[in-house]
Amino acid sequence: MNHSESTHLGTAPSQTHLQQRTAVEVRNASVIYQTADTPVHALSDIDLHIAEGEFVSLIGPSGCGKTTLMRVIADLEHISAGEVLVNGVSPHDARLARAYGYVFQAPALFPWRNVLANVTLPLQIQGKGKAEAKRIAMEHLERVGLKGFEGKYPWQLSGGMQQRVSIARALSFEPKILMMDEPFGALDEITRDRLNEQLQQLWQRERRTVVFVTHSIAEAVYLSTKIVVMSPRPGRIVKVIDSPLPDERHLGLRDTPAFMELAHEVREALADGHH
Repeated sequence: MNHSESTHLGTAPSQTHLQQRTAVEVRNASVIYQTADTPVHALSDIDLHIAEGEFVSLIGPSGCGKTTLMRVIADLEHISAGEVLVNGVSPHDARLARAYGYVFQAPALFPWRNVLANVTLPLQIQGKGKAEAKRIAMEHLERVGLKGFEGKYPWQLSGGMQQRVSIARALSFEPKILMMDEPFGALDEITRDRLNEQLQQLWQRERRTVVFVTHSIAEAVYLSTKIVVMSPRPGRIVKVIDSPLPDERHLGLRDTPAFMELAHEVREALADGHH
C-alpha cells in the first residue's frame, strides 16, 4: 500500500445529533425491466425513509437491486410504480439542483488529465471560472488527503488514491447527498479498511447524507447509522437495522461484542431474505 494511504480524509469533532429532516422518501416503488421474453422485476414494493445526515448502507446478494435502488434515488433509473422524493422534490428536480455526488465502483478518471484537471472538469462544465474551479478542487483534494498530488496522473496513483480523487470530485459539487456504489470493492483488504476509516471520519466532519452500496457485512456495520438488508430478485427490503454503535468509530470497534452482535443480526437478515 502506498504510504500516503494513511493520510486521513478528514477529522473533526462529532456533532451530537443528526438532523432529522427527510432526505429521501421511497414509497411502494417497483422497477420492472421489459425484456424480449419475460419482464424482469428488479425492485418490488420498496419503502424506505432516509433522514438528513444518515449514513445508510444497502446490502444484499448480487443482483438484488441495490445499485438499481441507488440509481432510482439518483435519477439514473425510472420507477415503474410508486413514488420517490429527494429533499422533498422529484429525483429529476433534485438532480437539476445538483443534490447528488456519485462515486462509482471504478474511479472513472480520465487518464490523460492530471488529478487537478479531473476534479475541475465537472466544475468548469457547470460554468465555474478556471480560477474558482481550481480553488474548489484544491480544497477538496486537501480534504481527502491528496494535497501535493494534484499534478499526478491517475496511472501514477494507487487504486485507493484514485478512488479518493473520485470522492474529491463528487464532493466538489457540495452535494447534499453522496451516493457510493461499492467504491472500495476492488481494493485490497488493508487499503479498504483504511479508506473505510477515512470515509467514516469524513462523514463525522461533513455529516452529509450518504447512500452506500456494499456486499460486505463488516463494511456496512462499521460505516452505517442504518443498514438496509435486501433480498434476492425481485429486490425487496427484508429488514432495516438502526445501528446502536456510537457515531465516532475506529477499526478496533470491529472486535467488540456490540459490533459482532450487529454483524450477526445483518447476517441473519440476509439469510432470512433467501427464504
